[in-house]
Amino acid sequence: MDEQCYKNELQAFSDFLFAERNASPHTADGYLRDIKAFLQDTGAANLQEIKLVHIRGWLAALRKKGMARTTLRRKLSSLNAFFRFLQREDILAINPAEGIQSPRASQELPPYLSVEQAMEMVSLKTSDDFFSVRDRAILELLYSSGIRVSELSGLDTDDISFSPEMIKVKGKGSKERIVPFGIHACEAVKNYLPLRDATLRKRRLNGVKALFINRLGSRLSSRGIQRIVEKRRLQTGIPAQVTPHAFRHSMATHLLEAGADLRSIQELLGHASLATTQKYTHLELSRLMDAYLAAHPRARKK
Repeated sequence: MDEQCYKNELQAFSDFLFAERNASPHTADGYLRDIKAFLQDTGAANLQEIKLVHIRGWLAALRKKGMARTTLRRKLSSLNAFFRFLQREDILAINPAEGIQSPRASQELPPYLSVEQAMEMVSLKTSDDFFSVRDRAILELLYSSGIRVSELSGLDTDDISFSPEMIKVKGKGSKERIVPFGIHACEAVKNYLPLRDATLRKRRLNGVKALFINRLGSRLSSRGIQRIVEKRRLQTGIPAQVTPHAFRHSMATHLLEAGADLRSIQELLGHASLATTQKYTHLELSRLMDAYLAAHPRARKK
């Protein structure tokens, strides 16, 4: 299908996402990317000719190529949202994606660090220069607060309080929440701020609000934070891949192990549904079963 055939509808849907759904640019881009990929792959001549069989066939082809279930779920969600919008605007009579069952969510457990690995990652001291001190503050805050990498990148200096130790976070759907952080993260950020201010003065940059900046004085991006995490992983010699999101999972796992309740963890992570947080109970149950099988004299056949 020629992109010009649905250009106006996509623009209207994009406007709807920002105006009514209050979607972030990242979320809107994801929706539009999924929808464009489907529309370009389907054989329908126009939007009105799209049928359920087109959507089923497209998802089946992606699954055959080895696409993860979570990605397929997201793509189907994008199509559903788009077609529901077109139905609401009387562009389509029906939603062709309605009735398609979403692929079951994978039961894979999220990657996480052990307490020892997390401590090694955040406490490793390399030097006292701007980059080392900034990176230490970033890692301490990631692990201490459990916020998303995009939320960390979006922090401004006005969003952080040292007494009490709290940060104001703008999460998914621009929902704000207050998240506490620990004394070690507090000290790390306090050590970083004078170096941040000196860097901005040197470059004669006034009015920069971003808490974490790059060498040019601009807001540090999510990709930049990912590179910092990978660099620290290599410095500590941890063999498995570590992402900023692994710190979020690690924080939740370690809190659960220490006796924190799921509702509290849900609030800290900013999950809209408790079901999202419950995956950490699967992690704990898996570890409990391993311990049982290893220790109980009647757990296995000899």
